[in-house]
Amino acid sequence: MATVLTIHRALANTTWLFFLILGLWGLLRAARGRGVDANYLGAAFIGQMLFVVENVLGAVIWIGNRGLDMDRPEIHILYGVFALIFLPFVYVSVLRGDNTNRAQWVLAFTTLFLFGIALRSISTSV
Repeated sequence: MATVLTIHRALANTTWLFFLILGLWGLLRAARGRGVDANYLGAAFIGQMLFVVENVLGAVIWIGNRGLDMDRPEIHILYGVFALIFLPFVYVSVLRGDNTNRAQWVLAFTTLFLFGIALRSISTSV
């Protein structure tokens, strides 16, 4: 179980760094007047998969009762579940397949927000 916890922590660091880079790239694309393309959506999908793996590992840790030593584990779980559903929610309900420059701005700020959520989630696990 200690190995799973180590992987969960290392992947959490990878996730916040990935979303920071993705958000900055999105801002650069939006400022240049570009719309959303397959490259950016593919990178966003990879980021979403990082959150999926993080949630699966977190569930394994929770089931193994290793998450009970946190001060407020329910907040950590709340951040994890929110991070899992926020990007697909924005893409499906707000953008609805839009690939214009406005959609690029929305996705850039969405990924930067998820960067903050990933950092906040890490801070609640200490």
